[in-house]
Amino acid sequence: MELKQRGPGFFAEVRGVGLADVTARDDAYAAVRAAFEEHSVLLFREQAITDALQVAFSQRFGPLEIAKAASLGEGTPFSILTNIDRATGALVPPDHKEALRARANQLWHTDSSFKIPPALASVLSARTLPPAGGETEFASMRRAWERLPEALRTRLADANAWHDYAHSRGKIAPHLASDREKAALPPVCWRMRWRNPANGRDALYVASHTYAIDGMPNDEAQALLAELIAAATAPGCTWLHRWRPGDVVMWDNRAILHRGRPWPDDQPRHMLRTTITATEADGLAEMRPGRAVRATA
Repeated sequence: MELKQRGPGFFAEVRGVGLADVTARDDAYAAVRAAFEEHSVLLFREQAITDALQVAFSQRFGPLEIAKAASLGEGTPFSILTNIDRATGALVPPDHKEALRARANQLWHTDSSFKIPPALASVLSARTLPPAGGETEFASMRRAWERLPEALRTRLADANAWHDYAHSRGKIAPHLASDREKAALPPVCWRMRWRNPANGRDALYVASHTYAIDGMPNDEAQALLAELIAAATAPGCTWLHRWRPGDVVMWDNRAILHRGRPWPDDQPRHMLRTTITATEADGLAEMRPGRAVRATA
């Protein structure tokens, strides 16, 4: 296996080993797992991807999430990200719920921080791509943590923050999160620092789903959260991945923010994501707040 560094210290292309190798061989899995822990984002080019292969590869790294209530993949291991109406094959209009969800995914976020348990990793495969646009951009929250002033790191090391799916969706449209989604996904609280037990490196754990910090006035918390995300995603700190057919990208949700980029409304884009659930072995135990005061959005 060969790794080619792409992004600014956190994005690597894997060569010589593919998804099928990781699924079938323990040595390939061990090598890719070590690269995942070190680099946070891994790119696999020219994969003969199938639904079954994506699931089998993802399961190597841990238990899979089942897609949430009211999503296109509900009840399956797949989150379906598409602007294609499955019933008619036509493209959805810009005000369609799936088009609005795509806009929400253009906010900087980490997958499933609003769930219990949250996500270890996501695996995203390109199935149908527009001729232009639709890239995915990444930022390292591990490097963001390292850039924080020491006093702020100390302040945030044991701080607790609240995450809510409806909060991020409300930034796009007031009722984008349905009552059913809100009932299934109430706000959850996690520590603001996630330590990787494989290497002891810390990452800042906030995203567009984050709306409050325990013990801090709401306006002050919102200002700090915006400042933290802006610093993490500043020019020169991100990597833009331009998709090719057969690309599969895997990233560490404990340490990476990502966002989709726009593409023309008259062009199809269809992606499939599997999401791997974090476990105690992934540092989840330390993420549970010792004390959390319920926050309201």
